[in-house]
Parts: sequence; structure tokens; C-alpha cells
Amino acid sequence: MELSYARQGDYFFPKLCFEAENPPIGKYGLLRKSYLEEHKRGWYSSLLLTGKLEEHLAVIDNLL
Repeated sequence: MELSYARQGDYFFPKLCFEAENPPIGKYGLLRKSYLEEHKRGWYSSLLLTGKLEEHLAVIDNLL
């Protein structure tokens, strides 16, 4: 990972970029999350650890 710096006066500050935030999860996304937590623990853990849980919940929320 390569960082670039911007000079302001006598100091160098790193130029940091952040990814866009995920949209808020609605009612059906939250219901799906609680279902996965209670009944499909392996799948829930897999989605959570790979970082795909929020994306999965957003897709479910948009379908309904």
C-alpha cells in the first residue's frame, strides 16, 4: 500500500481515502439478519467474516 502526503506548512499529512458507507438496512434486512443469527449461524459467520453481510442484507431489503 502506497501513501501519498500533502504538505501544509511544516507538516506532511497523509491523504486518506475511505470507502463509501453502506446504505442503512431496513426492516426486512434486519429481519433477515436476526434469522441468520438464530438459525443459520455458519452462513451468518461466513458472511460477516468475508465482509459481505451488509451487501447481502441490502439485496434482501431491496427485493421486498
